[in-house]
Amino acid sequence: MFFEVPVPKNEPVLSYRPGSEERESLKKALNDLYTQEIEIPAIIGGKEVFTGDTDYCISPHEHRHHLAKYHKVRQPEIQEAIRTATQAHRDWEEMPFYHRSAIFLKAAELLSTKYRFLLNAATMLAQSKNVHQAEIDSACELIDFWRFNAYFAQKIYEQQPLISPKGEWNFTEYRPLEGFVFAVTPFNFTAIAGNLPTAPALMGNSVIWKPAGTAVYSGYYIMKILQEAGLPDGVINFIPGAGSQIGNLVLDSPELAGVHFTGSTGVFNQIWQRTANNIHLYKSYPRLVGETGGKDFIFAHSSADPRTLAVASLRGAFEYQGQKCSAASRLYIPQSLYAQWHDEMAEMLGTLQMGDVRDFSNFVNAVIDKKSFDTIRAYIDFAAESSDAGIIFGGKCDDSIGYYIEPTVIKTSDPFFKTMQEEIFGPVLTVYVYPDDQFAETLSICDKTSPYGLTGSIFAQDRNAICMAYNILRYSAGNFYINDKPTGAVVGQQPFGGGRSSGTNDKAGSALNLQRWISARSIKENFVPATNYEYPYMLP
Repeated sequence: MFFEVPVPKNEPVLSYRPGSEERESLKKALNDLYTQEIEIPAIIGGKEVFTGDTDYCISPHEHRHHLAKYHKVRQPEIQEAIRTATQAHRDWEEMPFYHRSAIFLKAAELLSTKYRFLLNAATMLAQSKNVHQAEIDSACELIDFWRFNAYFAQKIYEQQPLISPKGEWNFTEYRPLEGFVFAVTPFNFTAIAGNLPTAPALMGNSVIWKPAGTAVYSGYYIMKILQEAGLPDGVINFIPGAGSQIGNLVLDSPELAGVHFTGSTGVFNQIWQRTANNIHLYKSYPRLVGETGGKDFIFAHSSADPRTLAVASLRGAFEYQGQKCSAASRLYIPQSLYAQWHDEMAEMLGTLQMGDVRDFSNFVNAVIDKKSFDTIRAYIDFAAESSDAGIIFGGKCDDSIGYYIEPTVIKTSDPFFKTMQEEIFGPVLTVYVYPDDQFAETLSICDKTSPYGLTGSIFAQDRNAICMAYNILRYSAGNFYINDKPTGAVVGQQPFGGGRSSGTNDKAGSALNLQRWISARSIKENFVPATNYEYPYMLP
């Protein structure tokens, strides 16, 4: 029997305008979650595991407030997760694709309806996202991943050999990898946390999922949604805990078949190095798929519109406190546009509000934790004390209640200044003003300044300028935007990923990513086997 996955459409983004039904539903979910503290276990083989080694999920904008106590796995639980994932693999890979896909399509429907406000509220409270950032992430993007992945997977399975000569049948079987996949997910996107374990699982792989400690709260609710959608026990094993302990034990297992990772470049390099050292242990070469750091840019030509450039700068740099792999972190602007751009930025930043996520008038909230707060503040202090740079907007930091850092703009005279090169992962934008007649030269500087190659954009009305930037910056950004901010990739529209030190560019949200989680087998059936070993040339 043949089943066809329906052609997906992107999930509509709700506005949460005052007086709307969705606004009231979200407010209620926020209150319900805020006023209770839950206990979160590991989930291994479908069973809830309470280890007794606990930590807390907090609200970054109110860091003394506990949302949950979660249990961290230790060596016995990690080894049990490896055993369970390995054991679950056989039954899961033998489940027909259309039944596997039905689980994730049902999860998408559950999230689109029953659990939309719950997961958005969990993301807002535990990861300090405002309502719009949560809606486009933990609702729309995750729903899109689950729907589009099922559709893309079907298209992969449909790719079969073009020719089967008379008397033969040639076909391709798309097997999962032999072993389990290790999914390591970040704090900054709930959708990524939901996609990294489920994309390999859709293709028939069993998974060990290690969520970021600062995103265990939303990750737990994702696991509960998947279980309600019918995910069999042991297919995805949810194990919060210390990254180094979990990573070392999992990466040393001979059953490791792949790693699906989003996080820092340094950690991904360590994973790559450990798997290389362990290559003699594995049954097959593990597939390593990683999306890592970025030093994303906006580059303006003198023909750019200053107002749209300023809006893109503000949104691209400061939405979700700059805690996006794609966030604009450096701006190249011609001298002729700088003054007007500066005035536009001053006007908008003067109205921008920062505070608790439950106050929907706030555009900016808190950075994720104390470590990030201290790191970002150190960069701001460095710029403030430097002779080559100065702070032109923001710069204040306050962690007395929450981890708050003002949207900060640094202006530098050195295109290779520290904050132009290093990833900060916070609400900090560094501006370099270049002479109008040095557009091409400055494009080359932009290309060579950073080791990363994730996202970037060009603002210009002059098509020749756009074409020049398009060519010179070809390898500077895996996602390149023309007259738009370098953030906000949409599943099915702009598959996401970058090269250089930004990762393996396997494009989450497309068939390219799913192909990494399968191993093809070519099969030939001969309906009329030969009965004589001799070939015609041998005849007398």
